Amino acid sequence: MTIDMESVVGSFAENKDLARDLRRQSIEPALAAGETVILNFAGVTGATQSFVHAMMSELIRTYGEDLFDKVLFQKCSAAVQEVVETVAEYMLESL
Repeated sequence: MTIDMESVVGSFAENKDLARDLRRQSIEPALAAGETVILNFAGVTGATQSFVHAMMSELIRTYGEDLFDKVLFQKCSAAVQEVVETVAEYMLESL
């Protein structure tokens, strides 16, 4: 499953309620069905830590480091990549 993040969040990912809904309605069901989820961030220039945290924290708690074999981040700007890495490192350290 591929999710075009720009069509979901626009050019800047900041709405944590939208992130939570995306996780619950799309990402979690796909992972439960054994699918790989590709998050295509083309066109998204930035993201807040709260957005990425709301989208990924529960998934990291559930899958641990293996999550990143199941959820792939593609075409991330340097700013988005930095936020994703920061949240992932923080969450993995807390496990």
